[in-house]
Amino acid sequence: MGEYFKALSFYEKTLEIQQKTLPTNHPDFAASYNNIGGVYRSMREYSKALSFFEKALEIKQKTLPSNHPSLAASYGNIGLVYNNMGEYSKALSFYKKALEIQQKTLPSNHPDLATSYNNIGLVYDHMGEYSKALSYYEKDLEICQKTLPSNHPHLATSYNNIGNVYNNMGEYSKALSSHEKALEIREKTLPSNHPDLATSYNNIGLVYRSMEEYSKALSFHEKALEIKQKILHSNHPSLATSYNNIGNVYSKMEEYSKALSFYEQALEIQQNTLPSNHPSLVASYGNIGLVYNNMGEYSKALSSHEKALEIEQKTLPSNHPNFAALYINIGDVYYNMKDYPKTLLYSERALDIWQRALPPTHPHIINVKKNIKAVKKNL
Repeated sequence: MGEYFKALSFYEKTLEIQQKTLPTNHPDFAASYNNIGGVYRSMREYSKALSFFEKALEIKQKTLPSNHPSLAASYGNIGLVYNNMGEYSKALSFYKKALEIQQKTLPSNHPDLATSYNNIGLVYDHMGEYSKALSYYEKDLEICQKTLPSNHPHLATSYNNIGNVYNNMGEYSKALSSHEKALEIREKTLPSNHPDLATSYNNIGLVYRSMEEYSKALSFHEKALEIKQKILHSNHPSLATSYNNIGNVYSKMEEYSKALSFYEQALEIQQNTLPSNHPSLVASYGNIGLVYNNMGEYSKALSSHEKALEIEQKTLPSNHPNFAALYINIGDVYYNMKDYPKTLLYSERALDIWQRALPPTHPHIINVKKNIKAVKKNL
């Protein structure tokens, strides 16, 4: 966090000088507002980030033609913050404004268009609208294939994103095929201990986990871990991600004590290296809570889930989709404890959030409605 405060201090001093010497609509103000907004976004202070990005946009709207590329950049920044906040419809709206300008002003294979297609794909992916996500990711890939050499890292990233969507759609053979294309590019162009290779091994491991091929999943997650152990210090947060992934596989295999051991290693690293409200801690507390729930240790499960909830409450808006997943986890513990009124309370909170953020056909909404109906029968 120290680096962020240094950056903020520097940008704020620059802004102070500009306020004394420049007219209020000068383009340099927009640059300063953008810089400050970028730091706040990295700090997960999204409302502050939004405020500064909007100030930058306001200046540009007053001083630039309506289809200027710099306006597209501002719309993109605001879209990114709304995406981080889980306000997906607003994120889409701003990303599409950026895209509209780019389509009018740039050649059809310009890299900025590829970035916009990718951004829109990511939002649709978060919303569970996988066919739309795929469509935009493929547009991104098409530009990359036309403009970049066949082994360029951006192509690997595109294949990677497409593989993730296919995995979410349950189309595992297509997911594997895409991730293997990404891996092939990376194996040809990168040293054998490069972190991007670890990313590919990790993604392939996730697909095998989804396919319930747990020994293959473990093998790929262990390859990823091996690379990280060679190139990173023993407390690096990326190691924690690998420990969590391996823990997830053991959890699926119902080897809960092994899962817990890996989750606790992950949590220890994160507590030593990350700020106390970092999202990675939420994932670790959530994983530990799930294992304790499966082990029948309900008070420990609740304690872990509540720690995760406490972090999210400090950093995210109250209708962020992440809360819904946490409420479902807490509701599951209460269900196992036969506390059906509390189960219903948390399930309905989750449903309320998902209905605001996701399309009505999304599996999360369908499943939670079924669960609510089942819980009501027990009341």
